[in-house]
Amino acid sequence: MAELSTIARPYAEALYAAATAAGPGAAGQWLAALDALSGLVGQHAVTEALSNPRLSDDHRYQLLAGLAGTALPAPVGELLRVVLKNERLAALPQIVAQFHERKNGAEGVADCIIESAFALSAEQTAGLVGALRHRFPVQLKPEVRINPDLIGGVRVTVGDRVLDSSVRARLDAMRARLTA
Repeated sequence: MAELSTIARPYAEALYAAATAAGPGAAGQWLAALDALSGLVGQHAVTEALSNPRLSDDHRYQLLAGLAGTALPAPVGELLRVVLKNERLAALPQIVAQFHERKNGAEGVADCIIESAFALSAEQTAGLVGALRHRFPVQLKPEVRINPDLIGGVRVTVGDRVLDSSVRARLDAMRARLTA
C-alpha cells in the first residue's frame, strides 16, 4: 500500500488550490473544520464506528459532519465526500497536515512546537522564539507543550527539524557513548 503522505498529496494540493481560488482568508476559515475532522479520524471509537460495513458513505459523512461540531464549508464537505467514496479516510489527518504546510509556506510561517519539562512564561517563550529566528528564515508560530520526560531543557520542532537540548537527550547521548 502507498504511503499516506503520497496518497494525501493530491487531495491537499487540490484543496489548497480551491482555497486559493476562493480568495484570501478562505484557507484560514476552512482550517477549523479540517482540524476537527482530522481529530475525529484519530479517535479509535470514531474509526471503529465508521468501519461498520452497514453504513453507507452518506451515513459516514453525516456522522463525521455532525461530530465535527462546526458547519463544514462546502469545499471541505466535498473533500470529505471524495475521501469517503475513495476509501481514503485514514489519509485525512495527513491531508490536513499537508494543507497546513502549504498554507504556512505561502504565508512564510512555520509551526514551532516547543516541548519543555516545565511551563514557560510568555517572556521565556518569546525569548526562545527570538533566538530561533536566525536558524529559521520564517515567522514562527510557537505552541508550548509540557513533557516531564525531558527532565529539563527544551525540544523544539519546526517542520521536520528537531533541536533537542533537553536533559533526556543529553543523558541518552551519554549512555550511547558509554556503551559504544
